[in-house]
Amino acid sequence: MALIELRNLHKSYGSVNALRDLTLDVPEGCLYGLLGPNGAGKTTAIRIMATLLSPDQGTVTIAGLDALDQPRAVRQALGYVAQEVAIDKILTGRELLQLQGDLYHLKKNVRDERIAELIDRLGMDDWIDRRCGTYSGGMRRRLDLAAGLLHRPKLLVLDEPTVGLDIESRSAIWDLLRRLVHQGTSVLLSSHYLEEVEALADRMAIIDAGTVIAEGSPDELKRRLGGDRVTLRVREFSDQEEAQRVSELIRQVSGVSQVVINRSQGYSLNLVVENEPVIARLRDCLLDVGLPVFALAQSRPSLDDVYLQATGRTLMDAELAVAGQRDVKQERRKAMR
Repeated sequence: MALIELRNLHKSYGSVNALRDLTLDVPEGCLYGLLGPNGAGKTTAIRIMATLLSPDQGTVTIAGLDALDQPRAVRQALGYVAQEVAIDKILTGRELLQLQGDLYHLKKNVRDERIAELIDRLGMDDWIDRRCGTYSGGMRRRLDLAAGLLHRPKLLVLDEPTVGLDIESRSAIWDLLRRLVHQGTSVLLSSHYLEEVEALADRMAIIDAGTVIAEGSPDELKRRLGGDRVTLRVREFSDQEEAQRVSELIRQVSGVSQVVINRSQGYSLNLVVENEPVIARLRDCLLDVGLPVFALAQSRPSLDDVYLQATGRTLMDAELAVAGQRDVKQERRKAMR
């Protein structure tokens, strides 16, 4: 059964198309990952699911409820933890959770019982009665998670929950999410961390430019690619012209089925190869024309390879492109002042 059904979602902000015909089914009882670079449309899709935005076009069904017609009922069915933690710095953590419980009209004894349970589960006992303004990033994120879980939703929606956290805090949140799914809570997790989605997700979708470009379990997506991955550098930093020349040369090597130039890593080459002897043939091919081999590494397919296959660029390339666009916009704003 699909807990979330998104059909043909479109959403624009002026001339920017955030979502383009996005369609997605999220099954009940699993941790579902949304993977994509910043700017791919993940947050827009999540805010629409959480009834904080309306799509320009399309339908949204959450737990059998039409999110556009029944937003209040949908909010009872889900817990939402945004990318930016919004916490009143004057209140203590306990006071904030009490306020959250009152907003959901929980009876006082039920509210306090659930707060005590979450304090214990999230390891917040030592600092929950301090003012929120004194909390570290990891403390704030745990409190935000507790607020999202207080009304015991069927679905927990998380937007980049571990951004900026230390390893210990990230590990604690990963453990909590695994326990929640084991206990029957469905979780939708948006992230641009490959290792996070691969470690946690039962199923996942890769989003790019506002649409789903691949969907399945992490293992299914990697198996569909077939062949090992090879990273090749003829020198530590090549230029674009040399990378293109080497690319054309090794495309002729038997067993090489795909070649992509990786601009973000010194114009290295990412290859898909069909069998083991290809490595030796590659090395011989380069040496025959007098080209050095700075690095040559082989591995099984990864989620980054899945993204590369679908878009022609790595996730890092996509992140850098978004960052570059932001820098250009900032410079334009400065120039207009």
